[in-house]
Amino acid sequence: MKVLITGGSGRLAEYVVRELEKDYELVLFSRSHPPEDRSHLTWIQGDLSSFQDCQRAVEGVQAIQHLGAVPYPVDHPQIRARSGQREIPTFDMTMRTNIMGTYYLMRAAVQAGVKVVVMAGSNCALGHGYRISDKPFPIHYLPIDEEHPSDVEDSYSYSKLVGEELLASFTRAYSIRTYVTRPAGICPPKRRQAMAENVQPATGWSEWLWAWVASEDVAWAHRAVMEKAQELPPHDVYFVNGADTTALEESHELLAQFRPDLLPLAGGLERHQSFISAEKARRSFGYQARYTWREYL
Repeated sequence: MKVLITGGSGRLAEYVVRELEKDYELVLFSRSHPPEDRSHLTWIQGDLSSFQDCQRAVEGVQAIQHLGAVPYPVDHPQIRARSGQREIPTFDMTMRTNIMGTYYLMRAAVQAGVKVVVMAGSNCALGHGYRISDKPFPIHYLPIDEEHPSDVEDSYSYSKLVGEELLASFTRAYSIRTYVTRPAGICPPKRRQAMAENVQPATGWSEWLWAWVASEDVAWAHRAVMEKAQELPPHDVYFVNGADTTALEESHELLAQFRPDLLPLAGGLERHQSFISAEKARRSFGYQARYTWREYL
């Protein structure tokens, strides 16, 4: 089977390629030339924001691993203020790439007869990170799962949330099978080692909920969803996270110290258990976090 990987020059693509290349014919699609570790694969240079480029990329493809995206809200007031005199992307780049780019890719996929699309979304679809207002993210229960309400404020989080519904609309209209993962803080081995070397006791509540996931676990999940698509609902969304947090303290200790108001909402959190649940992914396609940064402590 021929599989297209968008964002083929990116960091997550390295691990998705490793997961898939022995069993599938892979094609990379990206603006910049892939690194040396992927130079042996077919590469199509192009931009998601070009429909013609997307059409070229999907030719002859049966499945898509959609990893390409702008990974932060370029129009966020704080991010633009911190940029100083450095050149930064145009304010609408996140929305154009993540929403219109995904739309163009899906239109091209339908035309080409692609059967399955697996997209790397984000736990940011909740809206708990990149807050703009002084209103904290409203947590209704812990651990958070896919049914938890969203409260997005920024363009990146919105683009990831609406991207999920965009794919669902193509499933409803064209019967193409579409799936979205919601990884949090994707960490390759070197970053996990650095986390262990630099970790300090928490000094305040983290709007990011200390959530993270190993790059290898995300890649495994993307393969599993693609291969088990016929056994899954035609469209679905899954959190894929590490089983633990990035904090030294246990999860109940973090709540007691920084958010005691949330203690009545926390059901069954044990030791360093993540505040975001990957239970749905476990039930649906056997996902299990295999790595922890604590092995480097």
